[in-house]
Amino acid sequence: MRYLILFTSLSTLICCALPALFVMLGFGATVAMLVSSFPVIVVLSQHKIAVFAFSAFFILVGWIQSFRPAACPIGEAQEACSYLKKGSRWILLISTMLWIAGFTVAFAVPFFMGF
Repeated sequence: MRYLILFTSLSTLICCALPALFVMLGFGATVAMLVSSFPVIVVLSQHKIAVFAFSAFFILVGWIQSFRPAACPIGEAQEACSYLKKGSRWILLISTMLWIAGFTVAFAVPFFMGF
C-alpha cells in the first residue's frame, strides 16, 4: 500500500508539476523532449484533476493507516517491525510533500499568475 501511495504522488509530480516548473524556468525544449519521449504524460496532464484526487485519496488512507495501532511481534521481529513502521512513515511524509509540491505548481501557481 505504501508503495502505491508513493507511486501516485510521483505521478502527480511527473504529469503536472515538473513540466510546469520547467516551462516557468524557461526549459520549454526540455518539456517538448520529455513529452515526445513519454507521450503518456500528455494523457496524465489532461486528467490532472482525477490524478490528484486519486493520489490524495491514497495518501489520506496512508495517513489513517499509519496512526492505527498495529501490534509488532515480540522477540527478534519486533526491531524489524518498528524499523519498517518508521520507514513507512518516511515514505508517507515524502509522498505528502511531493503531492503538495505538485498541487502547488499544477493548480495554485497558475491560479495566481492568471493562466
